[in-house]
Amino acid sequence: MTSAAPRAFDDFDDDLELDMAFADPARAQPFPSGDINPREPLQFTAPAGAPTGRPQGMPSANGMAASEGFNPAGALIAGAQTALNQAPIAAAGPGYSLTPAGNIGEVSVPRIAIHVFAERQDTLAAAERAGQDRRLARATTQIRIGGVAAAVEAYRHEPTPPLIVVESQATPQALLHEVDMLAEVCDVGTKVIVVGPTNDIILFRELMRRGVSEYLVAPLQPLQLISAIGGLFNDPAQPFVGRSIAFVGARGGAGASSVAHNTAYAISERIGANTVIVDYDLPFGTAGLDFNQDPLGGVADALGQPDRLDATLLDRMMVRCTDKLSLFAAPATLDTDWDISPDAFEEVTTRIRSTAPFVVLDLPHLWSGWMRKSLISADEVVVVATPDLASLRNAKNMIDLIRHGRPNDAPPRLVLNQVGVPGRPEIPAKDFGAALGVHPSLIIPFDAKLFGSAANNGQMILDAGAKTKAAEAFQTLAQIVSRRELPALSGPKAKGAKPDAAAKSSLLAGLFKKR
Repeated sequence: MTSAAPRAFDDFDDDLELDMAFADPARAQPFPSGDINPREPLQFTAPAGAPTGRPQGMPSANGMAASEGFNPAGALIAGAQTALNQAPIAAAGPGYSLTPAGNIGEVSVPRIAIHVFAERQDTLAAAERAGQDRRLARATTQIRIGGVAAAVEAYRHEPTPPLIVVESQATPQALLHEVDMLAEVCDVGTKVIVVGPTNDIILFRELMRRGVSEYLVAPLQPLQLISAIGGLFNDPAQPFVGRSIAFVGARGGAGASSVAHNTAYAISERIGANTVIVDYDLPFGTAGLDFNQDPLGGVADALGQPDRLDATLLDRMMVRCTDKLSLFAAPATLDTDWDISPDAFEEVTTRIRSTAPFVVLDLPHLWSGWMRKSLISADEVVVVATPDLASLRNAKNMIDLIRHGRPNDAPPRLVLNQVGVPGRPEIPAKDFGAALGVHPSLIIPFDAKLFGSAANNGQMILDAGAKTKAAEAFQTLAQIVSRRELPALSGPKAKGAKPDAAAKSSLLAGLFKKR
């Protein structure tokens, strides 16, 4: 994993700005071989292909333990998420690389009940924060004080939920005894995650042998617990889930749809990844116009029958714009009131995410229950604003709400569009970002002739003006939100290139030339 750290860059182009804000150890006593009593699992259900190696945070040496205050896995995940929040791109050497760390956006937990029995205060706090995360939005999380003993007492009188998370600070031998007691009161099919104080490979293997689904070492991080829960409920029949990127305008006319379509096109054409655009502006969507398409069905048909959607039906509803770009166009008609439930939008988005690595959601400028849910549940949110007071107010409201609803995720991206309109007073980008607490990821210069010509001809900016600053901006934004870099040049041109051609072929390397 490439580390990301801020660095100074020279000769920044004023018209295109890129966001770069990017206890003593002790040995745990291993089990004496005579103290282990191997037994068949009782009523716990271990996941298919349960691991037999190290648990999360487990050192490589058998029996080696870290101190109770140090959790390598938890620290690694926390550090990775911090790097994700602060530095989506890391420049290194002649080229650059994108930081992929900490992305667990693909976790999806079904509508289940999760009971947590914690002993430590930090575990209670981590469980509470995890329960508020968007990835566990469909699950119902109940947190109780007390460890395994409290769980055993509770389930003597009530049925067990699909998942139980129990914490114990007992010794390994006592912990195994507590797990045996818990197994006697659990229903068949219950999954159990045990949180303990010891990094012990032998303890881990004994818990797996007893049917425990996962073993974590305290102290926990919220994302560590979310990842463990998501791993237990991943559908093996549908292992692939694409990354959803939601674009929304801070106000009408900010150009969010144009930014979304051009970014999606750059992901598919420049990065070479299969991408799907979903135009959720049902009465006024412009995706069909921008790509010179006139689909008969599209996203409206999908929203009308979300339960029937499968791979074949989705393929029929999509319009293929290029080899790697598909479109779910909006009907753009006022004949219907489009009274659609929020659950339908969620279901359609979930089904579409199984068709491509990247799904770009073009969201309209309105506010409703499904809009709120779409913004909070997306893996990446891009707020497109213009440098005026109305956009500043609306963007602040949106970003504050999204931050509150996504406490464990990176803040939304901010793109300032239409900057430099002749004769129009504007809020400086620095002041705009300072008021929001989010530095603009990109500043796209105003170019009425280029954008107007591309829109009228049904073209993307990369085709209408490949060497313009706006085209460079969309390529850069595509790399930021996809977390991928442009592929290296190949073929005759690459063979005859100079030694530093690989660096010059990279967009960011060209932007960050030294003086």
